[in-house]
Amino acid sequence: MRNISFVLAVFVLLAGLPVVVWLDMRHLSEKDLHRQAEDFSKVVGLVREFYSRDVVSRIVANDGKAVFSHNFRDIPGGVPVPATFSLELANLLQQDTLNLHYRFLSDYPFKNRPERKLSDFDSHALSTFRAGGEQEIMRFSGDLLSRKIEMAIPVTMQQNCVACHNTHPQSRKTDWQVGDVRGVQVFSVAQPIAFDFSSYRNLLIYFVLLALTGGMFIRHQARQARTINESNLSLSKLNQFLEGLTSKLSVYLSPQIYKFIFSGDKNVSISTDRKKLTIFFSDIQGFTETKDNMQPEDLSNLLNEYLTEMSEIALKHGATIDKYIGDAILAFFGDPETRGATEDARACVRMAIEMQLRLVELNVKWRRQGIAKPFAARMGINTGYCNVGNFGSAKRMDYTIIGMEANLAARLEGYAEPGSIAISTETFGLVKDIVEAEAGAPVALKGIGREITPYIVKGLVDTQEKGGDVIAMSSKGLDLYIDVGAAAEGELDELIAKVIWLRAEQRAGLRGGDSALGASGPKSA
Repeated sequence: MRNISFVLAVFVLLAGLPVVVWLDMRHLSEKDLHRQAEDFSKVVGLVREFYSRDVVSRIVANDGKAVFSHNFRDIPGGVPVPATFSLELANLLQQDTLNLHYRFLSDYPFKNRPERKLSDFDSHALSTFRAGGEQEIMRFSGDLLSRKIEMAIPVTMQQNCVACHNTHPQSRKTDWQVGDVRGVQVFSVAQPIAFDFSSYRNLLIYFVLLALTGGMFIRHQARQARTINESNLSLSKLNQFLEGLTSKLSVYLSPQIYKFIFSGDKNVSISTDRKKLTIFFSDIQGFTETKDNMQPEDLSNLLNEYLTEMSEIALKHGATIDKYIGDAILAFFGDPETRGATEDARACVRMAIEMQLRLVELNVKWRRQGIAKPFAARMGINTGYCNVGNFGSAKRMDYTIIGMEANLAARLEGYAEPGSIAISTETFGLVKDIVEAEAGAPVALKGIGREITPYIVKGLVDTQEKGGDVIAMSSKGLDLYIDVGAAAEGELDELIAKVIWLRAEQRAGLRGGDSALGASGPKSA
């Protein structure tokens, strides 16, 4: 509202500027006309006084007889000739009270008259007129406080003037001709620059109002700018806080769920959808025994490292990590993003295989760190329809899945041997072209109302075709991890020869049970 008031005030002020200027211009014009009228009145009064005193009174005193002469004051009844009258008029108009001045100048004055020095302007005007140039010459001059105009016009000789000047004894030039320029008449008007502030009262009032309005507007804008800066600072701090908060919250959510919630694509309300998902369930065999043999701090570090490694693999393959249940992991493919049921299932199986391979590598590492019984994971995978979405209350929700198919994945995990992956018939039907799997006998699993034929995954088809395979064994006194496909040619034969030779020596009683493989022994051919 305040902004609208400022805009209206500025609009009114701008619209009123022409009116204010016109009012002051009219006032200035009236003052100038008044000054001119006063000057004109004074000039007329001076001429009337001169005429009464030096013309009429002299003729009356001489019995009504007039004698025209250049030295009229020396002759009874004398009346000034035109040139003399011009000189007298110039003297009359020399008063300081007048802005109008007049002078009559010639470079050939009568001998009985004092010579007057001509200014540069007067000389220039005379020479210009006599050369037949302009008939009116003007010059402007002045300073910061006033301006002055001088206008010169020529005084030309008439017939009666020629006869008088050519015969008069006081004349300095006796060859005048009609039309010759005898001198110049110079009229000058001085006009002070108006510093009377009352002449601009309307404009001054206008500018005062404009300055006040501008000052108020600037103050208002400064206040708004300060408010905006404070708001921006508060928003910046709030954004930093929210960024830190969301960053902290993000670790409690699967990246896909986090993305959908904070982008606004998912409503934070109790709602579910029925979707076809591929569900993954895993836990660590013998975790309780391992837990009892380790300090809590060491166990926490080991478990967190395991979950971190497995989670990175899951996220790499696009899994939505539902939750961690102690040492167990529940994840699924197909929500909130899906690549189709087949590709989701394939991604899940590839993920499980990579997890098992990585766990073998981790076990080697952990044994070297002195952990006697590292982890062995069982994994189960199933594909089917589940309800997925927000479950819980309006104040506390959990984005998860429920349904028989999720239970089946958990039961398949319990069926699998440590270090193996068990998948359902539904999942095998979607991935059979990329995996080698061995079908088990139909089994009845707890909580499942039908017999299930589980499949044990042996590896990926592309790995098998290349002749690649991984041998991983772990027991007391044995840590074995062999990637057959990656091993260099000849290394496996050498290893086999060493194992056979070492075993033969042990049977013959030539070596102790703790002999190191590779300390000696035959080389393969």
